[in-house]
Amino acid sequence: MLRRLLIVAVLALTSACSSGGGGEPELPAGPDLMKKAAQAMTTVKSAAFSIATEGKPEVPLQKADGRLTAGGDADGTLTISILGNLQEVTFALVGDTVHFKGPTGGFQKMTRQQLAQFYDPSVILEPTKGIAKMLSSAVNPQVEGVESGSYRVATTFPAQVVKDIVPGVTQDVNGKVWIDQATSRLSKASLPLPGGTVTVSFSDYDAPVTITPPAG
Repeated sequence: MLRRLLIVAVLALTSACSSGGGGEPELPAGPDLMKKAAQAMTTVKSAAFSIATEGKPEVPLQKADGRLTAGGDADGTLTISILGNLQEVTFALVGDTVHFKGPTGGFQKMTRQQLAQFYDPSVILEPTKGIAKMLSSAVNPQVEGVESGSYRVATTFPAQVVKDIVPGVTQDVNGKVWIDQATSRLSKASLPLPGGTVTVSFSDYDAPVTITPPAG
């Protein structure tokens, strides 16, 4: 009789615990989260960005670090393949003028249109073809879980929107993105490509940024 009472008590306690709301919170729907994230990215005033590669992905841009403003100005460094050779370029994009220099020599100038033939980092925060466009174009996004305060989402991105951020992409990308729970902004995107993976990361959202032409 005592054994039967103990079993009933354990079952009742287990039932109470399972129905008491102590489990993990329900994950948001993928399409809703991506729509919210895309909208959040259109309001960004500035950000620091980093693009890194692992392996040997078949894209000319191998590495980038810098700062961006919503107005289109940017500065930082790029490591890019030009005619088969990797070149590290320091740049400051102010208005329609790009100030740039290689490992040796001083700064030279080119137009924004000339830079766009290789890579224009200012498009990253441009709502119609940057990160916001990429997020809104996500196909069948599935929220997998939460990592370090961000939702991890598996999805497919069309090649034509990814190539504005990572030039050289020619096929749709089955990637993952991390969307900050508090702000709905993109924390990181992992984009597997033939030969390797490109990772795009963001930080310092809306920090005061002033991009100025380099001295000399």
